[in-house]
Amino acid sequence: MQKSYRKYLVPATLIALALIIWLIVPVVKSYFFNDCVPQPQEPVVDVFNRTERQDGLNVKSIQHFLVVWKNTARWSDTKPLQEAMVNHDVLITVQTWLKGESWRQNVLDRTLQGTFDKDITELAHLVTSSKHTVLVRWDPEMEVPAYVYPWQFQSPGLYINAFNYFAQKLKRSAPNVKIVWGPAGFPGDTEFWPGNKLVDYVSITLGSASEYSTNAYPFAKTVPEMLEQKLHRMRFIDKPVLILGTAKINSTNFNQQWLADLHTYMSKYQTTIYSPANYVDTGKLKPVRKDLVIGVFDPKMKLLNQPEISVEHIFTDMGEVQRGNFGKSFKQIIARQHDVIVTVEPWKDTSGKPDTNVTKSVVAGRYDGEMRTLFRIFSQTKQTVYLRWMHEMEIPIHRYAWQSKDPVDYINAYRYFMQFEGGPPKNVKKVWGPAGDRGSIDFWPGDDVVDFISIAIYGLPDKNITDPNKQEAFSTIFNRKFYRMRFADKPIFITEFGVKGSEAYQDNWLKNAAETIKNNRHVFGICYFNLYDDDKAWGSIKPPDWSITPKSMKKFSNEVKGR
Repeated sequence: MQKSYRKYLVPATLIALALIIWLIVPVVKSYFFNDCVPQPQEPVVDVFNRTERQDGLNVKSIQHFLVVWKNTARWSDTKPLQEAMVNHDVLITVQTWLKGESWRQNVLDRTLQGTFDKDITELAHLVTSSKHTVLVRWDPEMEVPAYVYPWQFQSPGLYINAFNYFAQKLKRSAPNVKIVWGPAGFPGDTEFWPGNKLVDYVSITLGSASEYSTNAYPFAKTVPEMLEQKLHRMRFIDKPVLILGTAKINSTNFNQQWLADLHTYMSKYQTTIYSPANYVDTGKLKPVRKDLVIGVFDPKMKLLNQPEISVEHIFTDMGEVQRGNFGKSFKQIIARQHDVIVTVEPWKDTSGKPDTNVTKSVVAGRYDGEMRTLFRIFSQTKQTVYLRWMHEMEIPIHRYAWQSKDPVDYINAYRYFMQFEGGPPKNVKKVWGPAGDRGSIDFWPGDDVVDFISIAIYGLPDKNITDPNKQEAFSTIFNRKFYRMRFADKPIFITEFGVKGSEAYQDNWLKNAAETIKNNRHVFGICYFNLYDDDKAWGSIKPPDWSITPKSMKKFSNEVKGR
C-alpha cells in the first residue's frame, strides 16, 4: 500500500503545482504587466464631420488597441501594436487603474501626481515611430453614472485637469499624436469637455457596456436614433467625431446612409440649433448683476408685504388662460406693483384631453390662441414680466408632458412660442428654465430667444430622502448646476428655491444661500418657493413643505443684500 501511494504522489504533486501556476500566473501578470491588446469589440465604424472637412483618416483601416496601465506594472509586449502602426492608422485607448489599493482610490488624483508619467513617456516614444496617424483616447466614458471604471462618478473639474495633464505631457513628447476626448455620448457628457486646446477628435460609442450598466436614462430604440441623440450632444464642439461600434454594431452592419441623413437633418437647422455660432469653448458666462432682484412664490401671501420683495411668481396652464383665471391673477399682482415671473405650462386645457405630444402640438399651432391672449395680457402693463415656458424639460421623468422628449422638438416648440407673431411685448424677458440637471444644455434653444437662464435649487437631493438633515447645501447644488450652463452666456435667475426643516435649520441653509449668491454676480434674481410641493410628484412620501416664516425671509433678504 505504501509503495502504491508513493507511485502517485509525484504526479499528483506536479499536477497540483501546475494547477497553482495556472491560477497564479494570470493574477501575477495582471498585477505586474500592463495590457496591450487589439480591441475588435469597439471598431471605428465612421467619422462624422458637420463641416465636411477632410481629415485624411481612412476609417476602414483604423485598428483599435486597448492599453491598460496599472500603477504596479510595466509595459508588456507591444509588438502587435508596433506592427499595426507600420501599415495602418491606429486608435489607442488608454485606461488607468490602481492595483494593490482601494478600487475607488482616485485614479485622477494619482494621474495628476505623476503616477503614470513613465507610461506616458513610453507611449510617446512608441507612437513617434509611426508614419501613420496615431489617435490616443484616454479614460473614456467618464460621464456615465456607473461604476465600471474608477474614473467614473468623479467631478468634471478633476477629470478635465487630469485629461489635460495627460494630453499635454503626451503631446510635448509626441507632437504629431492626435488626442481623442472619448465620452460615451451619454447625457451630461459636455460637463467633462476639456476644451479645444489639446483635443483633436471626439469619439462616441454606440451602446457601450458601461452605458448599458445603468438605467438612469431611457435607451434609444434604434441605431439611427442613438446616433441622433449622441451627435446632438456634440453641437457645441467643433471637432470631428469618431463613431465607435460594438460587437453588435460594427463595420459590416453600420449603414453610412444614417450619417448622410443626419447631415441633411442638421442642415435644416443650421442657423439655429446646429449653428456654427454654438461652437464655443468653456467659461463664457459673465457677471452682470447690479442690484439683486428678490421674489417669492407665495400663494398664501405670508411674505408679500416685505419691502425687499419686488417680484411674484405665478404658474399657469392653458385651461387657466382659456377660462380667464390667469388674467385675473396676473392683474392682482400688477396692482401690488410687483413684477411677475410667469411659468407657462402648456397642458391641462379645457378640453379635458391630455396632450401627450405637446412639443409638436405647439409648433402645429394648437395653442396659438392662448399665446395671443398671454401676449395681450402682458402688453397691458409696463411692469417687467419674466416669461418661463415649458420648464424642467431635461429631467427624465413624465411629470410634465414636455419632459423626456426629443431636445430638437423641445427647442422648436420653445422658439415657436418666444417668436410667435414677432414675440412677446418689450416688457417681457424670455426665460429658459431647466432644472439645471444633467444634460440640460442639450435643450439650449439659442442665444436670440433667451434673456435669462432659470434653475431650481431645493435642499433635498432626491425623493427618497425624508430626513431634512441630509439636505445638500445651497452652494453645493448651485455650483453643480451653474457649471452646467457654461456653454451659454446669459445671467442666472433662480426662479425656484427652498429648504425644509426647523426654522433654525432653514435659517442656516439660507445663510449659506445668501453667501453663495453674494459671491456670484452671475445671479440676477432669486425667488423663494413658499409653499409645500405637489403631492403627486412625491408618490408615497409626504411632499416637503418649503415654507419659511416672515422673520426668516427678512433675515435672508438682509444677508443677501449685505446688510
